[in-house]
Amino acid sequence: MWQTVGCLLALGLAAGACSSGEEESATGDQAPAGSGGSGGVGGGVGEGGGASTSQGGSGGEGGSGGEGGGTTGECNPEGPFDGEPITAAPESWTWVGVPGAMCRDGSPTGFGVRLNPDSDKLVIYLAGGGACFNALTCANNPSTFTEQSFNNWRSNSSGRGIFNNDTALNPLGDWNKVYVPYCTGDVHSGNATDVDVPGTAAPQNQAFVGHANIGLYLQRIIPTLPNLTQVVLTGSSAGGFGAAFNYDRVAQAFCPTPVVLVDDAGPVLPDDTLAPCLQKRWRDLWGLDGTLPADCTECTGQANGGGLVRYVEYLGAKYPDRRLGLLSADKDTTIAGFFGFGKNDCAGMDGAPSPLSGAQFSAGIMALRDDHLMSSPAWGTFLVDSTTHTFLGSDNYFSIEVDGVGMADWVAAMVAGDPSTHVGP
Repeated sequence: MWQTVGCLLALGLAAGACSSGEEESATGDQAPAGSGGSGGVGGGVGEGGGASTSQGGSGGEGGSGGEGGGTTGECNPEGPFDGEPITAAPESWTWVGVPGAMCRDGSPTGFGVRLNPDSDKLVIYLAGGGACFNALTCANNPSTFTEQSFNNWRSNSSGRGIFNNDTALNPLGDWNKVYVPYCTGDVHSGNATDVDVPGTAAPQNQAFVGHANIGLYLQRIIPTLPNLTQVVLTGSSAGGFGAAFNYDRVAQAFCPTPVVLVDDAGPVLPDDTLAPCLQKRWRDLWGLDGTLPADCTECTGQANGGGLVRYVEYLGAKYPDRRLGLLSADKDTTIAGFFGFGKNDCAGMDGAPSPLSGAQFSAGIMALRDDHLMSSPAWGTFLVDSTTHTFLGSDNYFSIEVDGVGMADWVAAMVAGDPSTHVGP
């Protein structure tokens, strides 16, 4: 039982090891390394600060600049984004260590880049790899990611799926690419340090700083690529959740340049499926309420901890002219395993979970689409009748079809700005 549950909970590459080859992702080998700790979070990105952006302040880029950050046309970035530009050999994956960025065990980390001087477009990919909110989940979640970990990923996974530059089927093939590894246990969305995870044998003194790390990375990415005309923010599994939860700040950081969201297998489901008590554990441990947008007034404040689904409604309302997409299986067994910790008012939170059934998960994702996403012209969904977990990190991505629509073609249409569509059951 515990081995099976551990398999289900190891989001990303580990999940692929538990099942068929369809369930591959691009997280690579996140082998532990005995790196020393770094000091502090580094403050993430400063609150307020200047209003300059990488896109030339108020000048914009022309081309596909669009309506700016949201419905008002105003840009309100966290900035200033004044870090040192990255120097890297063109068309070669390069590790960028970032002072202040750290994993949940306190060890230093960074991100990877593959720069194309001939491209004015960028894709930022957030890796998956589980989550850390009790002893079992933390044991199946990487707590460190070093340059050697990145080299392992580069050797094993950097040429597949959306990273495959050798196929005309990939709409992002020749773009500049950023690979954000995952070692913070908070779906790239936390900003809390010195946290003790509840439960026997659960880790202590954890740094859930994924949100702060991304702020530090933006300070380097934006000065490196000052003339972009389009950005795609994406990620798989935990990285899919992270891409969604970081979308608003990334859209504002690159404003007025348009940012497309492609969330692969990170569905923020309604409270009936993603139990409020489980949401509350995440909010409390990871400091989520402090990283959600301040103007999303319905995202926080519910006494039972629920309401995270209001965030996807907020994105659709704030960015009606952007393209926001969700890819998911309608019976994703991995996410169903995670959400199972919320069953029976979280009775099994610190023990062995009882995963949601396929029917329960399917009902939740249909409710997400029908009741929370379809009201906005921005949101589109591509749902597959399957138990598969994640799509973008495997070359299977190019062959998946639903109702005559190819998944890669659907993503290409979103990137091109075509009207959002809902494909699947």
